[in-house]
Amino acid sequence: MEYNNSVAKPNVLLLYMDDLRPELAIYGKTKIISPSIDALASKGIKFTNAYCNVPVCGASRASMLTGMLPNKNRFLNYDTFVEKETPNAITLPQLFKENGYTTISNGKIYHHLDDRESDWDDIWRPYAFDKNDLGLSPTDYWQSLWKDYHIPKNIAEYKATGTGPAYENADVADSVYIDGLVAQKVIRDIKKLKMSKKPFFLTAGFISTHLPFNSPKKYWDLYDKKDIKQPENYNYIPKDAPLMSISNWPEMRAYSNIPKKGQVSDSLAISLIHGYYATVTYVDTLIGKILDELKQQGLDKNTIVVLVSDHGYNLEEHTQWAKFTNYNTSTQVPLIIYNPFSEAHGTRDELVELVDIYPTLAQLCGLQIPKNQLDGISLVPVLHDEKEQGNRYVLIKKGNGFTLKTSNFSYTEFIKAEDNSTITSMLYDHRVDKEENVNVVDHPEYEAIVKQLKTILHNAFKHNIEGD
Repeated sequence: MEYNNSVAKPNVLLLYMDDLRPELAIYGKTKIISPSIDALASKGIKFTNAYCNVPVCGASRASMLTGMLPNKNRFLNYDTFVEKETPNAITLPQLFKENGYTTISNGKIYHHLDDRESDWDDIWRPYAFDKNDLGLSPTDYWQSLWKDYHIPKNIAEYKATGTGPAYENADVADSVYIDGLVAQKVIRDIKKLKMSKKPFFLTAGFISTHLPFNSPKKYWDLYDKKDIKQPENYNYIPKDAPLMSISNWPEMRAYSNIPKKGQVSDSLAISLIHGYYATVTYVDTLIGKILDELKQQGLDKNTIVVLVSDHGYNLEEHTQWAKFTNYNTSTQVPLIIYNPFSEAHGTRDELVELVDIYPTLAQLCGLQIPKNQLDGISLVPVLHDEKEQGNRYVLIKKGNGFTLKTSNFSYTEFIKAEDNSTITSMLYDHRVDKEENVNVVDHPEYEAIVKQLKTILHNAFKHNIEGD
């Protein structure tokens, strides 16, 4: 499709968060300070039942940006490369680029910095390779920046061992850590794009909420450690839950101050949660600066803003840290869509999934979607009318665990790859147990529900379970 210069098309700003769970004031949680995100939500539509399709960063991003669900052979883990696994897919940024948009990748959008490079007019790399001559590939170089330490002893440890502590709070300015540099680049882009006659698809991929939890000290100081608590279910797994559903959180164990076996101490758990809270507030401040610049340049009147996370995060719920599970804490995400051309705002409780973002943005911007590719639905009707229905159910896949999420239930089967037979299963009734503390799959009163959900899972997602 050719871009028609006579037709004004909306811009898009994608605020792409890493590991952000919906633990914000706009979701009824008051512990985390996030005024900028809260303000954005007040102007747009906030979704309270949004879910990722894969609770793993690389795979989730690939799924969202192609609009395609994971299956037995596709979008399996963090190391997913879109150009290798779905080489013929028309990705979301590619669609915008082919329709006359300037497309810019800032920070972590695809998991790999060198994946689908042709999708973008500009891919930001924070430092020149020759300045940091570490002999790394683009992807390894980018990943090395995630461990963005600024306290001298942590820098020395990372250089010597390739790892460091799971959190840091250096007394530095906002612009020092990697996300501060991302925000500065996005602000520069906004100023340049103001002068352009082309619409833009601009991204800001923030990683501070990903391990290690590094942010300026002033954001740690906003929280009183005495007020930070572990979750109620921190020291037990769900009753009757299969052991294979519980993660041993190897991602966090790779950090030097985390034990290789067993649980962290209570004091370390509080420090980790403290660090997570601080990084969210740090990124919230940066988002505020970006949105302020958008308004200052007069672009807020013609820019659709989407804030979303690639998946949720466990903060010691059921003994678990990080993501990589089929549990609600790993899979539920915040989602905010602000459309300046619509007067609709408020809350939507409909069930939605990340593969819905592709067709939604395409419709809002008047772009024709690729045929026979997208698995999601456009949320435009839901955005305009709170009485419209979203999805009847959502598919979530992690490893050999396939979860069917409905408005009221979360049903998971762990399936053998060899013959597609079910190893074990679990069911959580979110009407009374959103924390998923009791697996009721074998309770007699849920027998009919289990049968129904099993049938839907295997009929509606037969291809995803059995693979190509």
